[in-house]
Amino acid sequence: MASQDWFEKDFYAVLGVTKDVSDADLKKVYRKLARQFHPDSNPNDKKTEARFKEISEAYTVLSDAASRREYDQVRAMGGGARFTPGGRGGQGGFEDVFGNLFGGGGGSRVRFQTSQDDPFGGIFGAGGNPFGGAQRGPTARKGADLTAAITIDFRTAMSGGEVSLDTRGSKPLHIAIPAGVADKQKIRVRGKGEASLTGGPTGDLVILVSVTEHPVFARDGLNIRVDVPVTIPEALLGATVEVPTLDGDRVKVKVPANTPSGRVLRVRDRGLASKGKKGDLLATILIVTPEVLSDQAKALIQQFADLTDDTNPRDVLYRKADS
Repeated sequence: MASQDWFEKDFYAVLGVTKDVSDADLKKVYRKLARQFHPDSNPNDKKTEARFKEISEAYTVLSDAASRREYDQVRAMGGGARFTPGGRGGQGGFEDVFGNLFGGGGGSRVRFQTSQDDPFGGIFGAGGNPFGGAQRGPTARKGADLTAAITIDFRTAMSGGEVSLDTRGSKPLHIAIPAGVADKQKIRVRGKGEASLTGGPTGDLVILVSVTEHPVFARDGLNIRVDVPVTIPEALLGATVEVPTLDGDRVKVKVPANTPSGRVLRVRDRGLASKGKKGDLLATILIVTPEVLSDQAKALIQQFADLTDDTNPRDVLYRKADS
């Protein structure tokens, strides 16, 4: 837009804001008006379309710090006057606007001798911009990003899937969830935000993902962790136990004899896959004791204790504590 056009247009009035409006408030007002007068919301309404263009033009100038400063300077200098034909006997022509700017008093006026192609060149230099630099037209800007939050279950997060998202009364938007998405991770969906009002690309949709906890599985990078209870005899004598997997099947895991509680047994390639890599299934052994013991079982355990009373599992703990 040429700077001389700004004398005729009060962009603050177009947007219904004051001159000292903050950038944040300006954006809020603009987005509200843009949604109200957008052609998509008012099909075949020429009056609304014209209003929408005015809003877009005003915001394009005022939202850019440099162009807003230049606009304010031009408006302040011209006092709202127009560039109209006329000379000394006319109705306030070009000279009337700038007559006092350069010290012309007592009715004196500044004369401009410029070429027809460049009416501002002789006084302001190339480009016709009184504040330096070439004149700028409206800048094509990307549409605003939209944000949304979703909650998905653990299996969907690990295996991937699709969710449906409502978008301001439009058709539901189907979003693909990539396998392995993490809790609090953001997914950016290109081109699903707000349309640009200045001919730029459409904004994006940014989705914040929350993943619910699973009662059995937990994520550790690309690995999947699971706690596996075993009995005292299984831990002491060794055993082969079945361990559930995220895929829904079970794998057999060999528990070596004398396995302590807390030992982690690894099942290769049964974790998450990402970028050519695959994690493992990490099974943590937890020794559980029976809730009820018969008298015979108690007697046998006492017999076992008598046979092993020469060892104290806390000896190592004491030595480390004293060092």
